[in-house]
Amino acid sequence: MNNLKSYLFETDAIKVCKGDKPFWYTSGKIGPYFINTHFVYGSEEDAASLLSFIDENKHDKLAMPQKLFPLIKAQYENNKIYNDVINEMLTFIKENINVDEIDYISGGERRDWFFSYIIANILQKPHITIFKDLDTLVSDYNFENTTIVKSINGKKVLHITDLITIASSFIRAWIPAIQNLGGELVWSLCVVDRMQGGSERLSDLGIKSYSLTQIDEDLFVTAFDKGVIDKNQLEMVHNFIKDPDGSMRKFLIEHPDFIENALNSDEKTAGRAKLCIDGDLYNLKEN
Repeated sequence: MNNLKSYLFETDAIKVCKGDKPFWYTSGKIGPYFINTHFVYGSEEDAASLLSFIDENKHDKLAMPQKLFPLIKAQYENNKIYNDVINEMLTFIKENINVDEIDYISGGERRDWFFSYIIANILQKPHITIFKDLDTLVSDYNFENTTIVKSINGKKVLHITDLITIASSFIRAWIPAIQNLGGELVWSLCVVDRMQGGSERLSDLGIKSYSLTQIDEDLFVTAFDKGVIDKNQLEMVHNFIKDPDGSMRKFLIEHPDFIENALNSDEKTAGRAKLCIDGDLYNLKEN
């Protein structure tokens, strides 16, 4: 496994469930693996700490980038995992994109900033910080000065993101935010592509979409070969990738207490189980 793939498992950025305990997703569906790409910032604890810092400071939008960047830079300089991942991203960019054509680097609230800030700094490109409400700020590459800019006059933007699934954040926020500035989002680079159609959606919009790694069967076969996951976990992942809804429907039928146990669990899990039931997401009422 290359560095990034190893780190995804080492930091629990990709976590595979035990055979009888799939994860509950926000949608109310279930699956055998969970992805928290931002854990390759160094660890789950490091990532949680940075998210907390962002949440505590993002109310003062103009001041936040200058406060946030030194933490990210220090992590890059002192944490081998994060340093290696960022260096892989930089190498990929230089091998696949003409860096001279990039006018701005952008990143969206919140996890994109884990990666976009330091890449903008190292490539010496101004950074566009995009918030979920479509507010945008432009910082110089040292993040010493941050301003509200109304237009970037057709300049070309590379958006850095942690994870792409169906590209809903791009469609809802990141692309419109750049368009509102009169810019052009030309390229996108994600750390992990969940292979659920997001990259294709961006390509259809004329955006060159790249990823460092993809969530496919080969990734998990390699993890199995390295002893990171066992045969039962690999089989569950294989069935899920082949038929996500069908495999999880079969699991729920074979484990009738799973949803009931979830409903009696913590508030978040119970809420997701209720979504599953109320929406009959796996057509269980047929049984």
